[in-house]
Amino acid sequence: MKKILIHSGYIKLDQFLKLADCVSTGGMAKALLQEGHVLVNGEVEERRGRKLYPGDKIEVQDNGTFEVEGGGVKE
Repeated sequence: MKKILIHSGYIKLDQFLKLADCVSTGGMAKALLQEGHVLVNGEVEERRGRKLYPGDKIEVQDNGTFEVEGGGVKE
């Protein structure tokens, strides 16, 4: 599992996918999510704006498993 460090309290899922090098554009993130290829904490997630907090686990088909690390207090 690869850990992805954030420097704020949370990160939106589409931004996370770009930070983790799973996609290169927001449009690619949208397509990946609509196809059901992303799991957040074991559940399929289709919302680009889903807020991810430290400790959340993200599985991306053909890209691996990631964990959000760092950040500040949950909002």
